[in-house]
Parts: sequence; structure tokens; C-alpha cells
Amino acid sequence: MKLNLGIRGHDIDYQDPNQIAKAIAAKGLGVAQLALAKSFPTIPTNTGSLSPGFAKYIRNAFRQNQVDIAVIGCYINMIHPDQEKRKRLLDRFKEHIRFARDFGCSIVGSETGNVNEKMGYTENNFTDEAFWKVVDSVRELTAEAEKWGIIVGIEGGINHPIHTPEKMKRLLDEVNSNHLQVIFDPANFMSMENYQNQEEVLQESFQLFGDRIVAIHAKDFVIEDNWIKMVPVGKGLLRYDLLFTWLKKHKPFIEVLLENTKEPFIDDSIDYLNEQYQKVND
Repeated sequence: MKLNLGIRGHDIDYQDPNQIAKAIAAKGLGVAQLALAKSFPTIPTNTGSLSPGFAKYIRNAFRQNQVDIAVIGCYINMIHPDQEKRKRLLDRFKEHIRFARDFGCSIVGSETGNVNEKMGYTENNFTDEAFWKVVDSVRELTAEAEKWGIIVGIEGGINHPIHTPEKMKRLLDEVNSNHLQVIFDPANFMSMENYQNQEEVLQESFQLFGDRIVAIHAKDFVIEDNWIKMVPVGKGLLRYDLLFTWLKKHKPFIEVLLENTKEPFIDDSIDYLNEQYQKVND
């Protein structure tokens, strides 16, 4: 069984859709995640600028190179402290939902934001108040997604209100919609308290929401200055053997998307992931 591997468009050193798609295909990859504003900074992608024609232009550029668009990334601060700015960000996400199918994609993804305007680590994100703000925003986004047959993919992380597997499960239960699914990045759940117990963290994640995982983000981490630092795939401590053993058994052919991995590390990271995937038992 072959690993279904891809990469984020903005980790490729081009800005033209055709060049990005060709570069991804040249790496032997067949999948991309596109954050429109980051991938195509020279093309207007602000709210109100998307259209079926634009989406089909991007879709066709990638299809001509046999690259599927797995996820449309619309990474917003969905609990922005300024209510008006929060509304504008949610409206942006909803527009991505409405046109996702025209990109040939069924998932629009985001992390869950920050109680402060500036993103960054704060334990204020871990309060019940922050959690319920996330629930309100995700419910609003999921209600829109239900109208269009699209999946809202939520990604957890230790810098965000959804910072543990338990919080992710709680979010899924509170929103209670099959249009809400999980983009799973195991490195994002690693902390100074648990990184030496990766098997426990991964098994807990699989048990709580494994059935709701629709895509995987692949990056790595090291410990630097007594903190978690993200690094390119294969350059750190993440137990890909544990992840791939579970994926082969429970999620065959799921799309695995390289993240935080740019040149000159991409080829080595691709080789590393393919080797790790082939090592585990079918």
C-alpha cells in the first residue's frame, strides 16, 4: 500500500498555480493543501473575490498535473476578541465553503484561534470561556457547510483552545454534526509534559476521534530551550511508526500533507515518510 502524500502549496517556492502544481508533481506528490492568500499572493483572494471561474482555474491547473486539492486552508482566528473582525473572518471562511466544490475539494480547514488579537501561546486559551467561543464559531461554520455538502476540518494544537485530544472530542460532541471532522497533526498535541509518552497521546486521539480524522498533517518537533519547536519531517522526535501503523489498519489512502517542510528539506522528508510507511506491517 502506497502512502498518499502531498504538501502545502505555500511551502513550494512559486506563486503561480501552474508552477506550484508542476513542482508538486515533480516531487512525486499527488496531493496539495492550498491556503489561497498564502499560495497565490499576487492574485486577489480577499473576501468577495472568489468565484466558480477562479476556483475552476485553480482546480484545472492542478488536475493537469495530476495533483488533487485535498484541503482548502482558511486559517482564521475564529474567536478574535474584536466581534466585528471575528464576523469578517467567519464570513471569509464561509465564502471558502461555498466555492470549495469548484476547487474539486470537500474540506475547508482551520485551527481554532486565540483569545488575543495576536496569535501566540497563552494559557488563557485553555479556559471554558474560550472553548465555548470556539463552539459558537464552529457551529456557525458547520451550519454553512451543511448547506453546501462540505466538511469543516478542525486542527487542534497546544497554542489553541482545542489543545488536547479530550478538548477535540468535546468539541465534536458539542457541535454534533457529521460535517465537522478532524485534520490531525500529531506534532501539534505534543507538549513538554507528554512528548515522552507519544504512544499514549496517539492512542488516546485514535480512540476519541479516530473515526472523524479526514486528513493528516506531517511535521516534526524537537525540544529546544525547554519547549517544543517544530522542524521539518524526519528531523525530530515524532513517532511516525505509531501513526503509520494505525493509519494502515484504519485509514488506508488518507491524504498525508507535509507541513513546516520547505527546501532544501522536502526531498529528504518525502523519502523519510515513504520509508517509515513501508516499514510498518500491513
